[in-house]
Amino acid sequence: MTKAAELREMSDEQLELTLKETEDNFFRLRLQAQTERLDAPSELRKSRRLNARIKTICREREGQAAKDTVAKDTVAKDSNANEVSAAN
Repeated sequence: MTKAAELREMSDEQLELTLKETEDNFFRLRLQAQTERLDAPSELRKSRRLNARIKTICREREGQAAKDTVAKDTVAKDSNANEVSAAN
C-alpha cells in the first residue's frame, strides 16, 4: 500500500504511470472477480482507494498550479496599474 505522503513525493510523470498501473490492476481484479473467485476480495477496495488517492493528488496539483498562475497574473496587473498611475 502506498501512502499519500509517498505519492506526493512523486513527480507528475511518476504519478501518471502509477495511475495507469493501478487502473490496469483494478480492471484485472474486477474481471477476475466476475469470472472466478478472488484470492483476496479486499484487493478491489485497496486498488480503488489507491486510484482515488492518486487522482486526488493530481487534482490538488492542478488546483495549485491554477492558483499560482492567477496570483502571477494579479501581481502583473497590479504592477502595470501602479506604473500607469505613477506616469499620470
